Amino acid sequence: MESSVPPEITAELTQLLSNLVLGDNEIRSNAEKTVNERLASTPELYLQALAQYAIMAETDLMRSFSLVLLRRLLFRATANTYPRLSLYDQLSSQTLDTLERLLLHSLSHEPIQDVRRKSVDSVCELANKGMSRGRPWHALQAQTFAMARHNDAPMRETAFTVFAGCPNLVMDLQTDAVLNVFRSGLQDSSPDVRLATLQASVQYLTAADATQLAQSLSLMYPVLETLPSAPHAKLTAFIQSLTPLCSTHPVLFSIHLPALLSIMPNLVLPSAESGPTPTMKQPFTFPPPAERKEAEETDSEDQQELRLAALEMMVSLTEAKPSMVRNVEGWVPLLVRACLEGMGDYADDMDSTMEWLREDPSTGSTDADDSAPTSYEQSLDRTAIALGGAAVLPPAFQFIPAMLANYDWRSRHAGLMAIAAIAEGTGKTMQSELTNVVKLVTPTFADTHPRVRWAACQCVGQLCTDMADLMEEAHYGHLLNVLIPTLEDPEPRVHSHAAAALINFCEGVERDTMLPYLDSIVERLLKLMTSETEARYVQEQAVTTLAMVADASERTFGKHYSVIMPLLLNVLRNADTSEYKRMRNKAMECAGLIAIAVGPDVFRPDASTLVELLIRIQKLPPDPQDTQLAHYLMATWAKICQAMGSEFEPYLPVVMPGLLSMASKKADVSVYDAPSSPDANPAPTPGWDVIPMDDQLFSVRTQGLEEKCQALETMLIHASTLQGKFGPWVASSLEVALNGLKFYFHDGVREACAMLLPVLLHAGGTSGTLTPPMVHATYAQLVQCVGQERDPGFVASLFKSISDCLKISVQAGAPLEPDVRVGIINAIKKQVSWLAERRKGRTPPEDEDEDEELMLIEEMEDFALEDMGKLVEILFVQDGQLVPEGNSLLVGISSVRQLSSTKGFDTE
Repeated sequence: MESSVPPEITAELTQLLSNLVLGDNEIRSNAEKTVNERLASTPELYLQALAQYAIMAETDLMRSFSLVLLRRLLFRATANTYPRLSLYDQLSSQTLDTLERLLLHSLSHEPIQDVRRKSVDSVCELANKGMSRGRPWHALQAQTFAMARHNDAPMRETAFTVFAGCPNLVMDLQTDAVLNVFRSGLQDSSPDVRLATLQASVQYLTAADATQLAQSLSLMYPVLETLPSAPHAKLTAFIQSLTPLCSTHPVLFSIHLPALLSIMPNLVLPSAESGPTPTMKQPFTFPPPAERKEAEETDSEDQQELRLAALEMMVSLTEAKPSMVRNVEGWVPLLVRACLEGMGDYADDMDSTMEWLREDPSTGSTDADDSAPTSYEQSLDRTAIALGGAAVLPPAFQFIPAMLANYDWRSRHAGLMAIAAIAEGTGKTMQSELTNVVKLVTPTFADTHPRVRWAACQCVGQLCTDMADLMEEAHYGHLLNVLIPTLEDPEPRVHSHAAAALINFCEGVERDTMLPYLDSIVERLLKLMTSETEARYVQEQAVTTLAMVADASERTFGKHYSVIMPLLLNVLRNADTSEYKRMRNKAMECAGLIAIAVGPDVFRPDASTLVELLIRIQKLPPDPQDTQLAHYLMATWAKICQAMGSEFEPYLPVVMPGLLSMASKKADVSVYDAPSSPDANPAPTPGWDVIPMDDQLFSVRTQGLEEKCQALETMLIHASTLQGKFGPWVASSLEVALNGLKFYFHDGVREACAMLLPVLLHAGGTSGTLTPPMVHATYAQLVQCVGQERDPGFVASLFKSISDCLKISVQAGAPLEPDVRVGIINAIKKQVSWLAERRKGRTPPEDEDEDEELMLIEEMEDFALEDMGKLVEILFVQDGQLVPEGNSLLVGISSVRQLSSTKGFDTE
C-alpha cells in the first residue's frame, strides 16, 4: 500500500516506536516525551503515520504495538479543553477517512492472526466512538459482511469478532439479513468461527430492541447448537460466551430449558450417568459417547473450569428468572447437587492439611485448592437467595445428612459449609426445621478432622448471623455448649475460628442468655490472649471476641474489668512495631467497647491513661502499611466519648481537628468518558469503585470514601453525646455536613450528613452558639437537595432531617423564614408529582422475585411520603387546625400511596 506520509516522518516514528518498546527507562521516557510533543504540534500527520506503520512495519511486534498505541492515543483526553476532548474529536474529516482506510486495510490484509486481533480492537474502538459521535462507518460494514463470506476461516472469524465488538454495525439493517449471516457463522465448519459468531450473536441479542428481539427468537436454535458441536477443548469458551445472555434475556432460553437440562449433568457433575438421549425433536443434541470419553480424559483442571462455567450458566439463568427454572422438573435438584459435589473438591492428603493448619488466616488463605470449592459454595448461596427455601431445602437435605455421616472428611466439611451457604436464602423455610439442623451440626464439633471442626464453627456462626431472629434461646444454649469447649481445641486455626464464631452469637443473643456462659467464655479467651505459645492471629481474635462479649454482657462484664483492661493498656503501650499493628488496633477497639459496657464509674480510673495512649498513637509517624489505624482511632474516640459522657469535653480539641479534616476531604477521583456499551465498562481496580454519572465514569478510591463517612458518623456520636458542650464545634461541623449533602460518590456520606444536621442545630441551640444564618443555610441546602433528589430512601432522610431541624430551630427561637417555608412546600409538591409519575408508569410484576424487589422500592417511597405528610402537618397548622391547603396536600400524598403497584400481590 502506497504511503501517504513523508519518509522522514516514517523514519522518525520508526525510531521512536523502537525506543518505546525498550527496557531502558530513560530512553523510553524520552521517546514518550517526543511522541507527546509531535502529537501536540502535528497530531494528524503523526496519527496517520502510526496507522501507516501498523501496516508497513516489518515485524509482528511493531505492527501490533502500533495498533495498540494508536487506539490509546486517539481517545486519550487532551489537556486544556472543556469539555474534555480526545485527539479524535480534533481531527479533520479527511484525516479520519485516512485512518479508517488504513485500519480497514490492516483488518483485511494482516497475515498474522494475533496482530489482526489488535487490528480488530482498534477498528471496533474507532467504530464505536465514531458512531457515538454521529459518524457512521459504512465501509467497515460492507467490508465486514464481505469478510464473513470469505473462503479463509480466519477472515470469517475476524468478521464476526468485529460484529461482537461493534454490534451497532448491524443494528440498523434488516433483521432477516443479519440473522442469515449469523446462522451461517454459527454453522461454520471452523469452531473458531462458530465461537466468534456466538459472541457476536450474544452481543446482537443483548443490544436488540423489543421488535428485533421478537424477530430473532429463531436464532436461539443455532446459538444453542454450538454447544454440542464445540470441541471439548473449546466448550468452556462457548459456555462462557453464552452466559451473559442468560442474565440479560433469560426468557430467550425458556423453551430450550428441558433440552439444556438434558446435557447439563454431563457438564456440571464430576461423573454423571448419561441422561436420556435427546431426540431430533429437541432443539439441540449433545455430543456422542466418543466426545464424552474425550472429556473424561481431559486434564482435571480444564474439566473443573468447564464444570464451573456450565454451573455459572445455570446459576445465571436461575438468578435472572427464578420462576422460569422452577417450572423445569429436575433443574433445581441438579443445580444443588452440582454445588454440593463441587464443594468437596479438596486435596485429600496430609501435606495439604498440615499446610492449612500452619496458615495465618488473617493474611488470607494460600490454599490453591480452596478456589473451586469456594466457587461452588458461592453458587449454592446465590441459588438459595434466588429460589428460596421451598425450592432449595428439599434437594439440599436429600444429600446433606448423608454427607455429614460420610467417612470422607471432605464430604462432612462440604455438608456443613452447605448449611452455612443456604442459611440466608432459606431462613424462613428452615425455621421449622431449625432444631433438626442444630442436631445435625452439633456432633461435628467432636469430629476427628480439624477442617470439619473448623467448618462446624463456620456453620453455627453463619446460622446465628443469617437467622438471628429465629434462633431461640434453646438453640443458643445447645450451640454454646459445643462451641465454648472448642475454644480449647488443640489446633489454633480451629479454636481461633471458634472465637470468631462467638462474635456472631454476641450480635444476636440477649444479655440474660449470655450470662450463664460469661465466666467460662472469658476464662478461655483470656487464656488464648495471654498464652505465649499462641499464634498472634489467635491472640488478635481473642481480643476482638472479648470486645464483643463485653458489649453483649453490658454492666455484668464489670467483674472481669480489673483483669482485662490492664492487659489492653499494656498492649497499647508496647505494640508500636508494624508486626503488632493489628493487635494494637484490636486492643483499642476492645478497650472502647469495654468502657461502654462497664459504664463511667468503673472506667473513670483508667480513662485518662487510655486517652493519653490514644493521643500518643495518634501522633505516631504515618505508616503506609497500616491503612486501618485511622478507622480504629476514630471508632475508639467515639466509644470513649459514649463511655465518659460530658466528661469527654476536654478532649474535643484533640479529636475534632482530625475529624473535620477527614470529613471534609475531597474524593480521590479519576474521570473518563463512559463506553458506548455498558458491557464495556472497565473492571474496578481493587480499592477503587467505578461510578457512572451522566456520560462519564468516575473511578473513586473507596478507602477515602469510607473514612469520610466514618468521620461524619463519629461527629454525630460526639455531638449527640455532648449536646450543648459540643457548641464550639457546631459552626465548623455544620459547614462540613451541608457540603456533604451533595457528595454523590457515597450514599453513606449523604445519609450521615442528613442525620447530623438536626443534632448540630440542637447542640447549637442548647449551647447558645446557633445563629440565624446557620439555620437559614441549613434549610436552604436541605430544600435544594430534596428538590432535586430522586432516590426515595434519601428523600425520606432529607424530609425527616427537615422535620427534626424545624422542631429544634423553633424551640431555639429561630422560626422558619417565609422563603424557606415556600421552598419546602414546593419541594414536597415536586416529590409527590415525581412519585406519582413513577408509580403510574409501573406495570405489575411478572413473578414473586420482581414483586419482592418492587415492594422494597415502594416501601422506601412510602417512608418518604410518610415523612412528607408529617412535615405538612407541621407547616400548615394554625391555631391547632390544619388549613385547607395543607389538607389538600395531605390528600394528594395519600392518593399517591394508593398507587402502589404491589398492593394486592402476595409473595408467599
